[in-house]
Amino acid sequence: MEDCFRRKQGLYLILLFSVTEVLCISIHYSVPEEKKRGSLVANVLKDLKLGVEELSARRAQLVSKSSKQFFHFDTHSGNLLINEKIDRETLCGQIEPCFLLSQIVLQNPLKIYSVETNVEDVNDNAPKFSKNDFQLEIPEQVLPNARFPLECAQDEDLGENSIQNYTLSPNEHFSLNVESNMDGSEHVELILEKSLDREKEPHFVLTLTAIDGGVPRRTGTVQITIKILDNNDNSPQFSQSEYKVKLKENCPQDTLVSRIEARDVDFGSNAQITYSFHRMPEKIHNLFNLNEVTGEITVVGEIDYEKETSYAMNIKATDGGGLSGHCKVLIEVEDLNDNSPEVSVISINNPLPENSPLETLVGLFSVTDHDSGDNGQTFCSVDMNLPFVLKVTTNNFYQLLIQSALDREKVQEYNVTITAMDRGSPRLTSTRIIHVQISDVNDNPPAFEKSLFEMQVQENNIPGLLIGSVQAVDLDTEQNAKLTYSLLPGNIGGGPVASYISINSETGNVYALRSLDYEKIKDFKVAVKATDSGSPPLSSDVVVHVIITDENDNAPFFLYPLQNSTHPCNELLPKIADAGYLITKVVAVDGDSGQNSWLSYELLKATDPGLFSIGAQNGEVKTRRPLTERETSKQRLAIAVRDNGVPPQTSTAMLNVLLVDGFSDPYLKVVNVRQQDPEDEGPLTMYLVICLASVSFVFLLCIVAFIGIKMCKKDHGGSFIAAPPHFPPTIPENCTDSQSGSLSRNYQYDVCLTNGSLSSDFRFLRPLIPVFSVADPNIAVNHNTASVSQDHTDHSEDNTFKDQVQASLTEDAAPRSGGPGCTVNQAIGANANSGQNDWLSYQ
Repeated sequence: MEDCFRRKQGLYLILLFSVTEVLCISIHYSVPEEKKRGSLVANVLKDLKLGVEELSARRAQLVSKSSKQFFHFDTHSGNLLINEKIDRETLCGQIEPCFLLSQIVLQNPLKIYSVETNVEDVNDNAPKFSKNDFQLEIPEQVLPNARFPLECAQDEDLGENSIQNYTLSPNEHFSLNVESNMDGSEHVELILEKSLDREKEPHFVLTLTAIDGGVPRRTGTVQITIKILDNNDNSPQFSQSEYKVKLKENCPQDTLVSRIEARDVDFGSNAQITYSFHRMPEKIHNLFNLNEVTGEITVVGEIDYEKETSYAMNIKATDGGGLSGHCKVLIEVEDLNDNSPEVSVISINNPLPENSPLETLVGLFSVTDHDSGDNGQTFCSVDMNLPFVLKVTTNNFYQLLIQSALDREKVQEYNVTITAMDRGSPRLTSTRIIHVQISDVNDNPPAFEKSLFEMQVQENNIPGLLIGSVQAVDLDTEQNAKLTYSLLPGNIGGGPVASYISINSETGNVYALRSLDYEKIKDFKVAVKATDSGSPPLSSDVVVHVIITDENDNAPFFLYPLQNSTHPCNELLPKIADAGYLITKVVAVDGDSGQNSWLSYELLKATDPGLFSIGAQNGEVKTRRPLTERETSKQRLAIAVRDNGVPPQTSTAMLNVLLVDGFSDPYLKVVNVRQQDPEDEGPLTMYLVICLASVSFVFLLCIVAFIGIKMCKKDHGGSFIAAPPHFPPTIPENCTDSQSGSLSRNYQYDVCLTNGSLSSDFRFLRPLIPVFSVADPNIAVNHNTASVSQDHTDHSEDNTFKDQVQASLTEDAAPRSGGPGCTVNQAIGANANSGQNDWLSYQ
């Protein structure tokens, strides 16, 4: 680790860039090495000119490129603290000054402060010699003042804390000389002060002490053993005083670096040369090996260009007589592309709102390569299919920006692969995957499944009935996709929408709040709004068409003859009428629609069933045969009308047909009884009583005769009763729909109503009947008297006949099959309150 930081000091300067401008300011601090963790380096608030609150608000961040984080930045107080114990010698070795570089990054706006921290040396290392014992061999014939170089001690501290002085143990033959070289290093020599005599002293043992200048002072010692030799007058000589070698990094062990050679002109043992490193630090011995016989220098350690780019070593050649020669070997390490680029993420904005504008910063990262030259040049790229783009800044910093619009509904997250590649040979690459999530914004309004919802409900429903449901979807998520349904204000039939239907705000179910009547409202439309819970909320509308289906809940209603009339309706039939003579037309309507309003007419009962017939579809009452003299003067008809619903409903009406010999005017004036003179009341009453008794007697005889005839013709009685109508499979062409009435063709009817009429009858006369004028009022008075008498006489007969009709309806209550009838909506009106003659025309 020590060698790793010798050349690459500190960390790379981290720069943050925004789209506009980035500022960079340098701040300098110093800290002694070996300080404990948590020790204060400095408070940066004053230098940053910021307050504590602004420091947190601007997301202050201390960025370092080193694998070790030596400092910790407390954003709550602004203190820069020691995070890990710092050893200056490990980081910088003998280089002075030793800086640790870091950056304080502020955002909004982006601003970068470069922090240079000088690591100050303390006297924590004592001088140290490479060996504990030095061996010297000196010929005895060496003259005084001869100099013998000694290995210097090594002190990893600097300045005053490094070696300041050397001392030699007291003796009379040797002294110590210390000289400083131009490069600042020291040269220690042993000087011979007095001639040697091997026979007197064959060897000497001296102690060399190195003393540094720190407080407190530290020392290192080595023992020098001097052996006195016989005379050797030639020292080894190298062919070159300096050897220069190039060596590629990462070379395998035992790789030959160089081979040095020295020669000695002496003979014998004085000519035998041995090679050794001279005054070399321990790291040289760990990396290289010198063969002491051959002089070959080989690799024994790991050569890494990123740790050390060159090495210098001193080689000593010593002959057998103790004389030595020196040379220098300079090794230059060549860089190889052995380091892949490293991608370091500084910051990343995650999750990213989908409505982020273009050029929004997604992430900031840097790329470093520890190689040099082209091997250290890098470039980055991302997938082109992503909505992101890389923007290079300076010093290998990159910004990942948005280049196209984001849509969370299409892609919820992205895995952005950043590929970094150097320009070495071969090229090395590295990748870094950044996971970017897209957060939802409320940008999608609810969408209904249909543009129009149709719902059907049958009339007479129970309140609170579920009639349907509307559904909408929202492509957003969570709260933005939570929908609420509501009804938009509106009116239905003059009332508010909310009084007819309601909608469940969560499920969208639509309920009917009241019982609906098809005859009043056939359908209606309401607007439903779906609103999400986003901010701001979005909504969509849809139209709901509610169709009310008809139910057969209305019985047919007779417009003519009136069902609720106090007196039955009377029709006049000339006795001279032929078969097929149109007596009148029965008109009925049904409040229902469709099949429920198809009507069919049926003659239930009649005084003489064989005399009359009724059109099943048009309601026309006609004679089936010519009249005879034996016909009863008053015929009673019970007419039923039945709709085609399920179950069918039926209504009945009574119709009286009066047979007359002939008349000259359809407007037979009937004089009001109340207008007659008081003196006429006596004879009139007597006549009425006589008539009533006669009619009653005749009626009883007719009843007996009728029962007898029925019993005799029981097997043949059905031939005189009108058969029930058979409906065709489709509506015949001569029948109109419910809007145009039930008449198959146009008829002209003239109606005359007179004041004082006791029967209030409608008079329907065919045009072929001759028109007579009103002549003598006395004739009308007599006619009126007869009519009144007949009405009072027939009152009991009407009750009996109605009972028979009710019994017949009970027998025919079961539904009858048949085709659809004709719907009649043509109203026949009468003005019964007018005191004058009212003329009504129907077509």
